[in-house]
Amino acid sequence: MKLLLDTHALLWALARPGELAAEARRRLQDPGNTVFVSVASAWEIEIKRALGKLDAPSDLAEQMQRQRFTELPVCLRHIRSLQGLPALHRDPFDRLLVAQALADGLVVVTRDARIRAYPIRSIGC
Repeated sequence: MKLLLDTHALLWALARPGELAAEARRRLQDPGNTVFVSVASAWEIEIKRALGKLDAPSDLAEQMQRQRFTELPVCLRHIRSLQGLPALHRDPFDRLLVAQALADGLVVVTRDARIRAYPIRSIGC
């Protein structure tokens, strides 16, 4: 299974895995699954960290590597997937995650009900 972590799921997986639902933890630990982290999430984290709105690791790349998470770049196919996406969510980072999931057939790990309202596969966390 190819998973895509929502930003909060990424932060919990790295610092507070007990916050994740049991199924999400099990899927993240399954070596048969690939866990992707969008560069959009890294961008969102850095913006909020710089504004003092988020206490987040400054060594995100190293922590992702330790967890065997795979970086997912933003590509033109993802931008194309934004076209026609219903306005169920106003957050541009979350909309991009939805577009990436649609374009690449990823299962989003999220607690955000607005993301889960899109026609994507998801796992609650």
